[in-house]
Amino acid sequence: MIEVENLRKEYGGFVAVEGSDFTVPEGEVFGIVGPNGAGKTTTLKMLAGLVEPTSGSARVAGYDARDAEMREHLGFLPEESPLYEDMTATSYLHFFADLYDVPDETAERRIHDTLDELDLDHRDRPLGDVSKGMKRKVAIARSLVNDPDVLVYDEPASGLDPLTTNYIVEFTRDLAESGKTVVFSAHNLFHVESVCDRVAVMNDGRIVARGSVEAIREEYGRTEYHVYTTVDVAGAVPVDDARATVRAAAGATADAGGVYRRVVESMDAVEETRELATAAGGEVADIETKTPSLEDIFLDIATESPGVEGRP
Repeated sequence: MIEVENLRKEYGGFVAVEGSDFTVPEGEVFGIVGPNGAGKTTTLKMLAGLVEPTSGSARVAGYDARDAEMREHLGFLPEESPLYEDMTATSYLHFFADLYDVPDETAERRIHDTLDELDLDHRDRPLGDVSKGMKRKVAIARSLVNDPDVLVYDEPASGLDPLTTNYIVEFTRDLAESGKTVVFSAHNLFHVESVCDRVAVMNDGRIVARGSVEAIREEYGRTEYHVYTTVDVAGAVPVDDARATVRAAAGATADAGGVYRRVVESMDAVEETRELATAAGGEVADIETKTPSLEDIFLDIATESPGVEGRP
């Protein structure tokens, strides 16, 4: 479990994080997103005990994040995680297991079980000779070698190919289902949306929105209905002939003219469009519901928040 209260970090006169409050219970993936410079990495480093807060508090697995004992219960994966490239994956992980005083037999089992779950081969090849994706998997295995209660992952799939990225995202979800508490930051908002139970959007050092993706979508997003008609109605714009198949499916006659799209935000407005089309001698050919993605909402929130000019 993670408990953060009024967390603040100031570097000289620059406030990197201001007044952050959130709680992450056991078995949850909590996403932190925001533009560059929003305070995400500083927040994660304070949770990991690598940066001391100016004020406020962060408790991780029941310990103050500044307490050295806390690190025994934490697995931290920074965005940049260089490895000892002369070591093999297994020797590297055994080295870190020794640092955590993990018994040899337990370490051997845990290391190979984790590498099996990560589908990592070539365990006896020097790390300098393996792919970036394999190195990232080894870094993730390192974060688990002490069997931590809490995991803090900063861009765990940064710079990886889509297949490896999807594998790591799914693996993160599996960790939470096994009872781990996970804080997860990534620029790829599709992956954040797919893996996180709740999300905090940061901008200019502050949390400007938080909640489940659905709750954030309901509060900050808007659902649009794209109504396609076979006649021009008020507020509609013509669309290209690519939608001719829609007209045909709707039974529109060949001389009905082009296809038009009217964008509305309620079912009442959809019905109004239907009535306008009928009155003009046409009909509704199709209706598409457009639900905003987390990325759409994030761009809107970040643009509207203080301290940002234009989209990130």
